Amino acid sequence: MTTEMEKPQILVYIEKNLNYSPFDVKWIPRSAKLVSVGSHPRGTGALQVYEMNEGELKMLHDVERPKALKCGTFGGSSLEDRHLAVGDFDGKLEVIDLECPSHPVYSVQAHSQIINTIDGVAGLNIGKGAPELATGSRDGLVKVWDPRQKDRSVITIEPKEGEQKRDCWSLAFGNSHSNEDRMLCAGFDNGDVKLFDLRTMAIQWETNVKNGVCSIEFDRKDIQMNKLLATTLESRFYVYDMRTFHSKQGYAKLMDKGHKSTVWCGRHLPQNREIFTTTGGNGSLMLWKYTYPAARSREFEDGAEVGVMGEIKPLQNATITSQPITNFDWNLDKIGLGACSGLDQTIRIIIVTKLNTL
Repeated sequence: MTTEMEKPQILVYIEKNLNYSPFDVKWIPRSAKLVSVGSHPRGTGALQVYEMNEGELKMLHDVERPKALKCGTFGGSSLEDRHLAVGDFDGKLEVIDLECPSHPVYSVQAHSQIINTIDGVAGLNIGKGAPELATGSRDGLVKVWDPRQKDRSVITIEPKEGEQKRDCWSLAFGNSHSNEDRMLCAGFDNGDVKLFDLRTMAIQWETNVKNGVCSIEFDRKDIQMNKLLATTLESRFYVYDMRTFHSKQGYAKLMDKGHKSTVWCGRHLPQNREIFTTTGGNGSLMLWKYTYPAARSREFEDGAEVGVMGEIKPLQNATITSQPITNFDWNLDKIGLGACSGLDQTIRIIIVTKLNTL
C-alpha cells in the first residue's frame, strides 16, 4: 500500500504571467531554456524564449510575428541547429533559428487555414531516416515536409473523393526505427484516428473514438510501434497496444477517464515510456502509469494473434490553475522537469518528484 508521501508529487516551481495566450511551450534541447508561442489580443503571433535562472524565468527574446502561432516542435531539427518549426493561424509553416528569431530560415504557405498541430522526426538524434515535419490543419489535410525541399510538401494526405474534410487536431510520428519505416498517426475533430504508413503510402488502420482527438503521441518515435496515447473531449483518453494488429479487431485498447473535462494533452515521460501525464480543461495535471500484462497477445478464435491490454493506474492529480492547460512538455535531460502553457495567460515550470523510483 503506497502512502501519500511515497507517491510522486506534482509541484509548481515557477509561474510566469504573460500578456498573450500561450498555446504551446517547448524546452529547447540540451538547455535550461524554453520557448513559448501563442496569440496576442490583436491577432499577431507571440514567440518568447526564456531561461531558468535562480528560480525565475528570464526573457531572452521577444518576437512578434504577423499571425498568431498555434504550435511548435524541435523534432525535425538537428541538435546543433535546434531550429523551431511553428505553424500559424494563417496556415503558414516556418522554421526559426532562435538565435535570430525575426527572420525564419524556411517559410511556406502550408495550408489554406490554421495549422492546429505539428510534429517532427529524425531530428535531435531521435528516429532514423531523413528529418521530416508533419502538419495538420482545419482544411482537412495532413502534409509531410522536408525542409530541404522548398515550397512543396513531400506527401499530402487528403480525404477520399466524396468524403467530408474534417479538422485535423493532432498528429504524431512513430515507428521510425529504420531508414525505411515511418508511421504518421492523425486525430480529427469527429473522433477519427488514422494511421498512415509513410513507406507504403497507405492507411494501415483507422478507428473512431466518438469524440474530437485533442492530442496523440506514440510512447517512443524511434522504436517499433509500442503504445499510442490519444486524448479527447469528454474526459476520455485511450491507450492502444500497437505491437499486435488483428485484421478484424485492430489494435487492443484501454479507455480511461480523467480531469472531469476535456483532456487537452497527453505526454509520455522521455526517461520512462510507461509513465505519462495528461492535462485537463479544469486546470489539472494527472500522472499515470501503464503496466503490461503477463502476455501481450493471445490467439483469437480465428487463429490469428490479437493484442492484450495491461492496466492504467493513476499516480497523482494536482489542480494548478482554474483554466485549461493547453500543452505540456517534458525536459529530455532532467527527469521530472516539465513545462506547461495555460489559457490563464501563464506558463509554468513543473517538478514531478520520485519518478526514478516507479
